[in-house]
Amino acid sequence: MIRHIVFFTVKRAEDVGMVQRLLGRLGEIPHALAFEVAANARIDPIGNEIDIVVYGEFADEAALAAWKAHPIYDETTQAVRPLRELRYSADFRSSLR
Repeated sequence: MIRHIVFFTVKRAEDVGMVQRLLGRLGEIPHALAFEVAANARIDPIGNEIDIVVYGEFADEAALAAWKAHPIYDETTQAVRPLRELRYSADFRSSLR
């Protein structure tokens, strides 16, 4: 399984909700075994700069690639890109379930 995690910071605090809703559209795309978008709960006392977290689980790299190739993915990234400041992404293989 591939776990896909993306961290976003948003340029303007008042846009966090809108960016979260826009990123939520990615959940309409097939291929993900699990998908979630959430605001950072800011529980850790160190390094709370991240505003939004995107988390997805995919059966394999092909499923993740198919998800990213979907038109909704491109529409969403085009809408979010001007509103975000930073985007950090990590993909890793996991045997946990």
